[in-house]
Amino acid sequence: MTVRFVGGPAHDLERALPAEPDGGPPARWVLRHPDGQGPVGADHLYERAGAYRGGWTMRFVHTYPIGMTE
Repeated sequence: MTVRFVGGPAHDLERALPAEPDGGPPARWVLRHPDGQGPVGADHLYERAGAYRGGWTMRFVHTYPIGMTE
């Protein structure tokens, strides 16, 4: 399913995510390297926000310092 990230470093990025049993995207998603650069960097937490134009939005919550989600 297609989601659009809103806010934070991935603002306006569209990406395919797996669907949950309820038909929506995961309730939370940790996005690493939204610009596709390098193997090391901060992780960005997004939450499911709602449907939009045939897809869903994921709202920015906060950024974890490097290595905090590993």
